[in-house]
Amino acid sequence: MAQFDAISKHLIQTYPHDIAGFTLGREDVEVLEVIDTEQLTVSASRADSLIRVRVDGHEVLVHSEFQTTDSTNPDMPRRMAGYIGRAIERHGVAVYSSVIYLRPDAGKRDPGQYLQSHPVHRVHVQYRVIRLSELQGQEILDAGHAGLIAFAPLMRPPQGMTSRAWLRHCMHTANARSMAMPEKADYLAGMSLLSGLVYAPETISEIVSKEGMMDLIRESSFAQYLTREGIEQGIEQGIERGIEKGIEKGVEQGLRESILAVLETRFGLPAPHPLPARIETIDNVQRLKTLLRTAVQVSSPEEFGQLLDREQS
Repeated sequence: MAQFDAISKHLIQTYPHDIAGFTLGREDVEVLEVIDTEQLTVSASRADSLIRVRVDGHEVLVHSEFQTTDSTNPDMPRRMAGYIGRAIERHGVAVYSSVIYLRPDAGKRDPGQYLQSHPVHRVHVQYRVIRLSELQGQEILDAGHAGLIAFAPLMRPPQGMTSRAWLRHCMHTANARSMAMPEKADYLAGMSLLSGLVYAPETISEIVSKEGMMDLIRESSFAQYLTREGIEQGIEQGIERGIEKGIEKGVEQGLRESILAVLETRFGLPAPHPLPARIETIDNVQRLKTLLRTAVQVSSPEEFGQLLDREQS
């Protein structure tokens, strides 16, 4: 999903030491460079993150993939084998790879390896599988690493704490920290956006409003970054509207992307799904504006599809 890719990319570029240390499971990491993977290939298949670091006196690449769903075409082992192979070919150093699954139901069957078991032409590529829902989130909050705080609500709450109370605790903890306002705003904005992967929009909206965080979130560099990427914040309703790209690509295309951003944020549309193709065929601005409001209100992708059917009948 584009919006969560944008959040992860922003975190990596802003806090590379935190991300690299987290995936390696160690603090003694010297970051040398964050590699712009956009420039590595003209192919749509590119790695999410490559960070050049020095550990134990050696330069290595820390490669991280952020996933909201299971990869099916190709599956994750094949994808990772491709990413790792291209990184080795291009950079000529060791590659330490991880897949970070954001949703609790994703990555359960990921074996963490690609294996071609032919007796003569054997290929074995391994990578680390990290499921955030299996990690203790309080440890992340206690450590205070800015690049990881945003992911804490996706992790396991302390024993006996409800998920709703955990989200409020994460928000409150970040809001109560003594830090510069821009950094605090990023904590809160990142949490609010990523929390949409597992929490209902109304739950996020209620907590953000009650804690008095709305204005601060709007001023965050996350909000500014995502606007530049074509995604405008809509935290009040626990969703996002992406209309900024209309400036570059035309109002119609911007509205189409806005509708898809809302549906993906709220429901996590699996691939393949028929709705994106159907939305791409609509070229009436007023109708697209109406559908954008509808996407905010429907309770499921199926309900949205049924409304499209009724309009076309």
